[in-house]
Order: sequence, then structure tokens, then C-alpha cells
Amino acid sequence: MAKELSHLENVNLLLGVSGGIAAYKAVDLASKLTGAGATVQTVMTENACELVGPRSFEAVTRSAVYISMWDEPEQSEIRHIALVDWADIVVVAPATADIIGKVANGICDDLLSTTLCACWEKPTLAAPAMNEHMWRNPAVQSNVERMKELGFQIIGPEKGRLACGTEGIGRMSEPQDILGRIEKITSEIKLDKK
Repeated sequence: MAKELSHLENVNLLLGVSGGIAAYKAVDLASKLTGAGATVQTVMTENACELVGPRSFEAVTRSAVYISMWDEPEQSEIRHIALVDWADIVVVAPATADIIGKVANGICDDLLSTTLCACWEKPTLAAPAMNEHMWRNPAVQSNVERMKELGFQIIGPEKGRLACGTEGIGRMSEPQDILGRIEKITSEIKLDKK
């Protein structure tokens, strides 16, 4: 049987991971992206590192994980700009209420928020994940709408069992669904390049 070609072959994908419990799903997403042919680099918030270890992402992507703006390499590159310049597409999974609020309001106080502020001209997909009460908060909904105005695409959240044990909307979309959306976005990018 012939191997099905992926839209992710030769795609540079920057994965942003913020500090929600759904960060564990982002490891599976990173693995699926790498398996589909993408070159993946990961930026994690410090809060995300409290939930999932950076080494998990390093293992599945075979790339370094970036956490701090202050761990600059010896070269003179500015990391958040270099990462944006490198990326063909940027994906934030999970996108917590915190990172959504920062992006919507131009707040840059860590490596991920600073990188997202600089990537506004790149195709960017965010997968929100949070408790239903937080998701339904009018401020969060306003911030999501602002992200859309800034050009971010949004996938999810989904309804289901939440980390607190209740049922409701707020679950991060499944990695396979996010992968499908990324493939659709990259196929459109490639069409635009022709």
C-alpha cells in the first residue's frame, strides 16, 4: 500500500503549550505532528512545565524546548523573533484563559506570550482548554473574539468530562482533530504559495 502524503512534510511548526491540565494532550499532538512529517519546536510556559516535563516534548519532537526569554543562546539571535521567522504555522495547545487574555490584549510577559505577539502575520491556530465556568466568562469570550479579529483560528473547546470531574464545555479538542485542522491550514498555505 502506498504511503499517504501528508500536508505536513517540510512544514516548520511552532507549538506553544500553556499551563492547563490539557498540556498532557499536547505531548500526543507533538508526537502526531512529528509523525506526519512536520519539524516541531516547542515553547512552554513555566506553568505548563509544572504539569508536563519539557523532556517529554524533546523526546517526541527530537528538538529543544524553549521556556524562558532569558536563556538566550550564545549567538545574537533574539529567540522569540527567530522562532517566529522559522515557523510556517504556529499552534497553541492548550490555550488557557491566561494566554488567550495576553494575546488579545498584547501582553508580553513570558516567552510564549512574546512569541505570539510577534507571530500575527503567520497562520496561527489556538485550541482553548479550561473549566466551563472560565470558558463562559464574558471576558474570556471577548478575548477569544479579539483573537479571531487578529487572525487566529480557533478549534474547540469540546464538551465532555473536565479536570474538576464535572461535565461541560472546556475540554481541549483531541490531538487527532487538531492535526486535521493543521493539515487543512497547511494545504491552504501551499495552495497560496503556488
